[in-house]
Order: sequence, then structure tokens, then C-alpha cells
Amino acid sequence: QVQLVESGGGLVQAGGSLRLSCAASGSIFSINAMGWYRQAPGKQREMVANVRSAGSTNYADSVKGRFTISRDNAKNTVHLQMNSLKPEDTAVYYCNADVWTPQGPGVVGGDYWGQGTQVTVSS
Repeated sequence: QVQLVESGGGLVQAGGSLRLSCAASGSIFSINAMGWYRQAPGKQREMVANVRSAGSTNYADSVKGRFTISRDNAKNTVHLQMNSLKPEDTAVYYCNADVWTPQGPGVVGGDYWGQGTQVTVSS
């Protein structure tokens, strides 16, 4: 199977920066999109940013100009550089990947999630 392991969360003051990383491992044929979602207490999980294998990116309006997503296809990793952090960015951040895995003579697609990493921004 496929595992996603996140790192880089923590506590930071408003205006500060954090860098999240996520590494995918396991039985991987290829990965389509990789991205980050977040969920604040009492709120629904929302997409923060994603990047496709060819490099195109997509951001939530709330983070445009402050967050940058990047990806290393050779290492199956994705990073989220978060600058100018605000208290409203406080949430558990989850890594997500759309992965093709070998199965028999072919491949099968699956959606995988990391365990989440806490980001807390103090005012």
C-alpha cells in the first residue's frame, strides 16, 4: 500500500513562516496530483493547494500570494511553504495524493491521506 508521512508543523507567531513536507512511499506506480488540505476545529476540511505531476498548481483564495506548493517527482515528495501566517491558518494540515499502484498486470488508482500535522498561529 501507500503511506504519506507529513512533517514540519508547529507553533508560530502571526507573520511567521512554516514549511510542511510530505513523503509518499510504498507500492507506487505513479502519482497524479499531490496537495494539502486543512481542517480547523468545528469546520469542514478544505483544499489549501495542490500540484499536478506536470507542475500546474491550484490554491485556495485565502492563501494565494502567501503559500507556495512545490513537488519533487523523483522523491515523491510535496512541500508547502507558508509565509505571512495568520491566526486563521491554524488547523490540522493533511497531505493528499492521487496514486496509481500496481495490481496484477495493471494499475489501480487510489486517494491517500497522511495522518495530519498541527499548525498553530498565535496572534
